[in-house]
Amino acid sequence: MALMVGAMTIHNIQPGPQVMTSNPELFWGLIASMWIGNAMLIILNLPLIGIWIKLLTVPYRWLFPAIVLFCAIGVYSTNNNTWDIWMVALFGVVGYMAFIKLGCEPAPLLLGFILGPMMEENLRRALLLSRGDWSVFVTRPLSAGLLVAAALLLMVVLLPSVKKKREETFVED
Repeated sequence: MALMVGAMTIHNIQPGPQVMTSNPELFWGLIASMWIGNAMLIILNLPLIGIWIKLLTVPYRWLFPAIVLFCAIGVYSTNNNTWDIWMVALFGVVGYMAFIKLGCEPAPLLLGFILGPMMEENLRRALLLSRGDWSVFVTRPLSAGLLVAAALLLMVVLLPSVKKKREETFVED
């Protein structure tokens, strides 16, 4: 989903429900490609299910280096430059340190990269319409309600007792 939103943004297509009316050929093309892709997955995966089950038995100590090798080959093949491999390795280490060691989730970061520019553009638009008056966000009922809901959700996540209960609930066995 993030890749599709990013691709639409690159091609100056505003992601959202308006895609169906502004670009119907794109929307219905995506729907058709998903149907065709799912049909092809069924056709290909039914005979290969035994291979996929055997792949699950491969030890992680062998699987991880293979994944890293394929990532390095893919990065090198884009520009035929070894500097790109070093950059991937550096960002991989930084990502490991930040996300794994600190317990951060990568999904919100990805959403921030995708949705951040759109949110910034709409914030600028709202401030232009209100002539730079920030109080428009708390005087309008819809935006005030969304701000209150966001604050409540943030408090729920940050409260220690609720956070402890959530950690107990979502413990993986």
